[in-house]
Amino acid sequence: MKKVLSVILAMAMVSGFTACGGSENTEGGLENAFNGTITVISREDGSGTRGAFVELTGVEKKNEAGEKEDFTTVEAVIASKTDAVLTNVAGDEMAIGYISMGSMNDTVKAVKIDSVEATTENIKNGSYSIARPFNVATKENPSEVTADFISFMVSAQGQQIAGGSYITVDDAAAEYTAAGLSGKITISGSSSVSPLVEKMAEAYKELNPDVEIELNTTDSTGGMNDAANGVSDIGMASRELKDSEKQQLSGTTIAMDGIAVIVNKANPTENLTVEQIKTIYTGEVTEWEELA
Repeated sequence: MKKVLSVILAMAMVSGFTACGGSENTEGGLENAFNGTITVISREDGSGTRGAFVELTGVEKKNEAGEKEDFTTVEAVIASKTDAVLTNVAGDEMAIGYISMGSMNDTVKAVKIDSVEATTENIKNGSYSIARPFNVATKENPSEVTADFISFMVSAQGQQIAGGSYITVDDAAAEYTAAGLSGKITISGSSSVSPLVEKMAEAYKELNPDVEIELNTTDSTGGMNDAANGVSDIGMASRELKDSEKQQLSGTTIAMDGIAVIVNKANPTENLTVEQIKTIYTGEVTEWEELA
């Protein structure tokens, strides 16, 4: 009788564990076996991170009129900046979001995409599929000091800074030599690109102490509009420039960046496919257990 009771209790414990969080996979870890309604965290319209994400994951697709349309679920919680995405995901066990890989911290967990980790090496070799450029753009014939700062960003010194958290675009870039310029540069745009440009601006001003740089963080579309309208000398975008923007602006890629798909640290999910991410963000899948 005691042996029978022990078996029953053991079976109940296993059953309870499975219901609360998941089952063990063949590799010994919990994999995509999480119960509860998914909290979808997305960025605002105009965000370069959102623009790149929906394009690369298939959330953006052509509608019946043949025009590209963002099909992000209307149930998504909209976060206006990268920090807000991190805060939302860190504070909600059921949440999923996406951020610049360079903005990752230990408050959240990045999942693998199609079994590939979000690393610099995997972005450079093309195996990590969710990656995009960091661009700056100006109108034709920018001021001498503006052009000089852009030259610094793609120089050996600028690329060394880019390589700290992001991916360089030119490992053989030439050294920058200060020209003793003075003046003011105004920059606006993407909250993903802004931290990198801020670091580059600090290094540039050490070499050019008579140059003032004013940096305003908005979003990619706002940055491109500011540059096109002469509100800013330089616009920042965490995506490719649109065809309409290319007609008014000249773009320069200063770094590459991966987009990390993040979940709460209590979530046992370690890997998602691009197709699964698309179904989550279009609202086709709304429960974590559907991904088990």
